[in-house]
Amino acid sequence: MLYTALGCLSCFGQSRNIDFFIQQAKQNNPALKGYQNQLLSNKIDSQLLRAGPKPQVNFINSASYAPIIHGYGYDEALSNIANVTSLIQANRNFIGKNNLLAQYRTITLQNRSLQDTIRLSEQDLVRVITEQYITAYGDLLITSFNQEVYDLMKKEEEVLKKLTQASVYKQTDYLNFYVTLQQQELMLLQGQLQYNSDYLTLNYLAGIADTSIEQLQEPFLTDTLAAEFYNSIFYQPFVTDSLRLVNEKILIDYSYKPKLGAYTDAGLTSSLQHTPYKNFGFSAGMSLVIPIYDGRQKQLKYNKIALQEKTRLTNKDFFVSQYQQQIAIWQQQLSATDLLVKKIRQQISYAYTLVIANNKLLETGDISMKDYILGISNYLAAKNLLTQHNISRLRIINQLNYWKH
Repeated sequence: MLYTALGCLSCFGQSRNIDFFIQQAKQNNPALKGYQNQLLSNKIDSQLLRAGPKPQVNFINSASYAPIIHGYGYDEALSNIANVTSLIQANRNFIGKNNLLAQYRTITLQNRSLQDTIRLSEQDLVRVITEQYITAYGDLLITSFNQEVYDLMKKEEEVLKKLTQASVYKQTDYLNFYVTLQQQELMLLQGQLQYNSDYLTLNYLAGIADTSIEQLQEPFLTDTLAAEFYNSIFYQPFVTDSLRLVNEKILIDYSYKPKLGAYTDAGLTSSLQHTPYKNFGFSAGMSLVIPIYDGRQKQLKYNKIALQEKTRLTNKDFFVSQYQQQIAIWQQQLSATDLLVKKIRQQISYAYTLVIANNKLLETGDISMKDYILGISNYLAAKNLLTQHNISRLRIINQLNYWKH
């Protein structure tokens, strides 16, 4: 029997809701973990940037010996035969406050871009998990309904058997009914297999290493309020890109400003030729770099940023148009589906009433087997149609919720 390998609907150990799978997917998704690590890496970059303007202290040591053998060797005036340098050197590049703030802003915008990516990735993940959850839940509804019809027919099968033995119905009538009952059992078995498969796929997408099958709770999805595109998470990357381009232009400006540096050192620098013990000393100096001409590279860099901004605006305008059209299409489909579901529910009410009436007629032998099976088939068709459109409705709401966040 079908209960031995797959179990019945009432045998599930526990039930799980959609939030459980969404949270598991977020916790287990490697891409989201990678983005979080990049945020931590950017935090280290910020600390490195903070350390950059501070004085850098180094110990420098070098020694060389250039002997002259039988009159052959490097020119003594150039090589000094031997050179020894041991210094402690400190240097610092002076960076203006606004320049440093612009560099910090680069890291801040990188973090903002990563956070935009994280939000969009989470939104995609929620949509995928919800879609699979709806699919599995639809299997569960169909299986539950098939179980209901099977139990109903199984109960009537005992009555029909007795009526056939009493010659109220022909043997062929009983066989026709029994074949229909077997078909219903096969549908129930097939539905359970499909549910198991889609449930395990849901586990797989959520990163859950578990092959046990649990019952799914009804997903209570509601159509969220219409959101302005400019308040949605889809708009934020365009804002971040705009800020990034502005900041890049500021950094270009600072790269062409004068650069000032200073250094000092102290230690031993000696050729070891004359009183090397007196060659301890120190020095200090400054450097200044003033850009004068670079072949118009600055303007060319400006032109590149202008092109990127033009591309950004084109992409934004196109996305806004697509966004609004997408919302309108899903809203239209939702309204049509709601209307259809209402009519199907009315049809099911009539079909179910007919099935109950036919059951009573079957027990008294006042209905033909053909009409009885036809009533069951009509009820099955209407109920399955309702399930399909209810699932379609949940899928539409899932899409609307995706685009409206």
